[in-house]
Amino acid sequence: MGFSRIVRFVPKGDESKVLIGEPVDAAADVGLAVRKGEDVEVNVYSGSSVLEAGEPTGQTAVIDRILAPLTRREVGTIRCIGLNYKKHAEEAKMSIPEIPTLFLKPDTCLADPWPAPTIIPKHTLPSDSADYESELAIVISKEAKNVSVADALDYVLGYTASNDISSRASQFAQTQWCYSKGFDGACPIGPVLVSKDLIPDVGKLQLRGLKNGKVLQDSPLTDLIFSVAEIVSFVSQGTTLQPGTLIITGTPAGVGFAKKPQELLHDGDEFVVEILPHIGSLYNVLKNEE
Repeated sequence: MGFSRIVRFVPKGDESKVLIGEPVDAAADVGLAVRKGEDVEVNVYSGSSVLEAGEPTGQTAVIDRILAPLTRREVGTIRCIGLNYKKHAEEAKMSIPEIPTLFLKPDTCLADPWPAPTIIPKHTLPSDSADYESELAIVISKEAKNVSVADALDYVLGYTASNDISSRASQFAQTQWCYSKGFDGACPIGPVLVSKDLIPDVGKLQLRGLKNGKVLQDSPLTDLIFSVAEIVSFVSQGTTLQPGTLIITGTPAGVGFAKKPQELLHDGDEFVVEILPHIGSLYNVLKNEE
């Protein structure tokens, strides 16, 4: 049996367990509800991973803490597409790319949603340059290599939300982006993984980024330069993508460094990546590294 929306979580009443399952309320924004302190009941599945979810057990549990849908071991190296929204390219004063711009994040970037803190590394604090990037993330379902655009969606398990936390001072000091976007915890994802069958056309999704309740990014995914199929095909050329591979697909216009005045991230700020319908709200609360 396949899932529609699956969440990985620690249940109330047993901190030693990690469970997966489908929210009982199929329409619930799981991230928002948990942030508000509401009980979110989940139909528990028999599997221990979203890659092998198993079957419904007939049991339910209430979420205490939402975890990233995947583990570091499962995602491996995270693939990232830069400059993939037309209006973002315009605000960055850069040309529309002819092929996807690819950079990598190590698996140590993977992080859970709130209440896990989203860390601003201490060596970047003097530059005051921590920035957000609201993104749709793709999860690969099965081994993929040299996949055609026509067949690419056959290799997609589903979608979640991500935040490509970036140090702009480090980014602009180099031509290669891996360092500035590769710090520990710089890729929180969640709150749920949504089956591609529930989202046959990502162009119908609306993505927003909100800092302390203020909307800073607001874009339909029709503004993507390269489609999900084109991204998966490109990334798989000559490279084997394992099940669980995470691909983040770029951010729309409205990033903090491009605003006047700038809207950068600081200790205590709350940033939300909201992708509707189905995926919901990824909450991150920033904390300076000590």
